[in-house]
Amino acid sequence: QVHVGESGGGLVQAGGPLRLSCAASGRIFSGYAWFRQAPGNEREFVAGISWTGGRTFYADSVKGRFTISRDNAKNTVWLQMNSLKPEDAAVYYCAATTGATPGPRSYDYDYWGQGTRVTVSS
Repeated sequence: QVHVGESGGGLVQAGGPLRLSCAASGRIFSGYAWFRQAPGNEREFVAGISWTGGRTFYADSVKGRFTISRDNAKNTVWLQMNSLKPEDAAVYYCAATTGATPGPRSYDYDYWGQGTRVTVSS
């Protein structure tokens, strides 16, 4: 049985940091990504990482502020978010794929977590 679960969301002041965690089990995944969805907006890609080579890729809006990383032994992925802005507030979703080449599109990912809310106060 596949399980993908996020944790670490919460309230943070603008300019502050927050780290999200994602733990997955039940499959051998080739890649992970974080997406987010703010009220009234479509779900958007944030960051992704391939499991074997550790290739990372980011949305332009978070480059230089967010870092995605992984621990292969623990099957865990993190999203370190620094210099948070009010526009980063959203529900953040972890997604995992067993596909060959993970990318920035939601349909690249087979399994999704329930989401964790990030609120940024100005």
